[in-house]
Amino acid sequence: MSRETIESRFDREIESLGVRIKDMDQLKVRQDVFDEITLLSLYRLVHKRHITAIGGSISTGKEANVFFAEREDQDLAIKIYRIRSANFNAMSEYIIGDRRFSGIKRSRKDIVFTWTRKEFSNLKRAFDAGLSVPEPLVWNRNILIMEFIGEDEKPYPQLRNVILSDPAEIYREILEFMKKLYQNAELVHADLSEFNILLGEKLYVIDMGQSVTPDHPRAFDLLKRDIFNINRFFGEKCAVRDEEEIFSDITGRLPRERERTGGAQR
Repeated sequence: MSRETIESRFDREIESLGVRIKDMDQLKVRQDVFDEITLLSLYRLVHKRHITAIGGSISTGKEANVFFAEREDQDLAIKIYRIRSANFNAMSEYIIGDRRFSGIKRSRKDIVFTWTRKEFSNLKRAFDAGLSVPEPLVWNRNILIMEFIGEDEKPYPQLRNVILSDPAEIYREILEFMKKLYQNAELVHADLSEFNILLGEKLYVIDMGQSVTPDHPRAFDLLKRDIFNINRFFGEKCAVRDEEEIFSDITGRLPRERERTGGAQR
């Protein structure tokens, strides 16, 4: 089936289901996002009434595009991982060694589908642990639908773009988030920085596809990188704690214990 035929069918079908398309030009702006697989997956989600309106682009990243959507009166974010241009090798690095997703095929498509499912799983673990992350709602192949974090169809700003009135308090809250993520949700974010922390009425952490469990072979190294990134950002804004002290507080052990034990087993 040709791309034009698929798009025409998609338009007709979602219109018949009563789904509003708020900005079709924005929606179909990139062929590497809305390929055949993505359009059919999106249609399935629409058909099951997970979406009642689809809007324009919220953000464009290296691996995925995020679009605004609605389900009745609930604001949503649709995250679509690009199958054609996703960094297959980088994704594989975080999936291999994660026992939750062992035995998957190594094709580009299967890696992207697994990554989407992995982000859904990670967000759910964090959300169920009471942490400030978007609530994940449903996923299908390379599409993840979750709670929209923002107001008036605009996402809250990234931490890097906010003038902080009390940076020490925000710093403390982020370290507490990292500790609860590790101890309560049993996850390491693995890519935490000022780019994936949003600040509204409170702080929210996003982009958790790469997050790993503490028994992942690289979990401790990734946690130390997260700590370094947060201290780097806040280093000129407030007093920061010693990185090894933070590591010990989060994990309950010293960094050198990893070298002695040879792994991140708890």
